[in-house]
Amino acid sequence: MTLSTNLRRRSFGALMLGSTAACAVQVPVSNPPEVIVPSFLEGYGPLFDAGYDLPAIPAEYTMGINRRMTGEYLGEAPANSIDVDPYAKFLYHVKDDGTAVRYPIGVGRAGRSFSGAGVIRLKKQWPGWSPTQNMLRTEPEIYGPFRRGIPGGLRSPLGARALYLFRNGRDTYYRIHGTNDLESIGNSGSAGCIRMFNQDIIHLYDAVEKGIKVLVRSEDESLRVDPENYNRGVELPAKEIDPDTIYGEDALANDQPPDFDAVDINAPIEESNVPL
Repeated sequence: MTLSTNLRRRSFGALMLGSTAACAVQVPVSNPPEVIVPSFLEGYGPLFDAGYDLPAIPAEYTMGINRRMTGEYLGEAPANSIDVDPYAKFLYHVKDDGTAVRYPIGVGRAGRSFSGAGVIRLKKQWPGWSPTQNMLRTEPEIYGPFRRGIPGGLRSPLGARALYLFRNGRDTYYRIHGTNDLESIGNSGSAGCIRMFNQDIIHLYDAVEKGIKVLVRSEDESLRVDPENYNRGVELPAKEIDPDTIYGEDALANDQPPDFDAVDINAPIEESNVPL
């Protein structure tokens, strides 16, 4: 089951004034200030974050249920956990009062290759990214140009934040992270784990602690719990990225470093003090 039905679907020219009786002069009055209607929903506006200017999410990408919502939680995950449905394209932050914040997500092949329970052992702001050895071996034409990795920043495919999922003390290489690929949210793609709008991953990142449990639904669980939204979205074609957009002079100039020390992606994992 998903959030309640109600929540799921709520989804001139210059003016000339007459003078007084003693004077026939007409005085021009300036136009009233123009009211500018924001082209984005509340919560999806522009952000200045750690030295980076994140643009607003245009309203066209957050229409209907493809936006952050809060309501009664009708799923099966325990309180104070994260429930991910890769088939309905939703992530739920389940609260202890029976409610949840539901976020729209985008899913890649890796996003459907993992199911079951895990735990967030690592959180990173503006994380860097490197292709795995398996990616380099199986699809060298796609990932070879990026073998040296992409540093954290506006160019990183992990976006503004990332949550790293572990199981039995081992990194699963399954990530919940931000993205600049706005079209992918609510849809499926050829690559990537669980993507969120940057504004949403920042919101989730600030709300959870290391040690929070994560449940990733299987296809059977998705069909049982949320049949209405099963296989929501479309399968997007693979997108080719020009390495020059990552390593070129213009890309480097536009991607200013953050105002805090960069996080070493190879640093030892910090154990959480949160009880599991």
